[in-house]
Amino acid sequence: MLIDTHCHLTFDGLAPQLEAVLDRARQAGVTRMITVAVTPADARAALVLMDSRPAIFLAAGIHPHEAAKVSPEDLTALADLHHGRWSSDEVAERLVAVGEIGLDFHYDFASPEQQETLFRFQLELACETHRPVVIHAREAEQRVCEILQDYPGLAGGAVFHCFSGGPEVAQRILDLGFSLSFTGVVTFKNSDMIRQSARLVPDDRILVETDAPFLTPEPIRKIRLCEPAFVAHTVRHLAELRGESFDVFAATTAANAERFFKLPRE
Repeated sequence: MLIDTHCHLTFDGLAPQLEAVLDRARQAGVTRMITVAVTPADARAALVLMDSRPAIFLAAGIHPHEAAKVSPEDLTALADLHHGRWSSDEVAERLVAVGEIGLDFHYDFASPEQQETLFRFQLELACETHRPVVIHAREAEQRVCEILQDYPGLAGGAVFHCFSGGPEVAQRILDLGFSLSFTGVVTFKNSDMIRQSARLVPDDRILVETDAPFLTPEPIRKIRLCEPAFVAHTVRHLAELRGESFDVFAATTAANAERFFKLPRE
């Protein structure tokens, strides 16, 4: 049993072939996946995909790349979604996190100040609704950690998605009680620092994801379009790295995902 904790099923390439994507995921042992919406409009599209597809769960937030153009209406829409004003109770039960949210200092789509304002709004929303947060932190991990300490209500309730930092950064995050999630990037040849980080994460705070349609793992990296089925390759690589069997590590990460996102157990 595998769980892809972070993919983008609404994105081009995956949405048009969703049934085939889900079928290949099932064949690979991926029983559940969390599609991550990066705007309110993306969340609406995700809700359509989720209808009659109980394997799909939703994390909804506004990505830091959107911070320069986010409107008051966008913020209201996101808050309404998380407060249950959009959808049926059945779908609301599958809204499991606020995310992905955070800071990105690699690109300059929005200023740090704009990003931080948006980030704090969404952290407050997560505290209000008692949902965990999925963190996007690119070249901004230290500042994200500083900000998260202002929200004690989120203690233990943040996962740094697509973690790509070294062991010192990883240890800082772990010392604050948060979790790390790894994508296919950990399988790349030039990812030794990420592999060092993956070795030190406690068993109860490691998650796996694809970030599909991006970041196809080795040994199938030449396939440009990643999909949830491919999380099995990342799990296999991490299990070997940590000296565990595939089955044991798969069960560990599935249990962590169930606990962190409050997913129903299978």
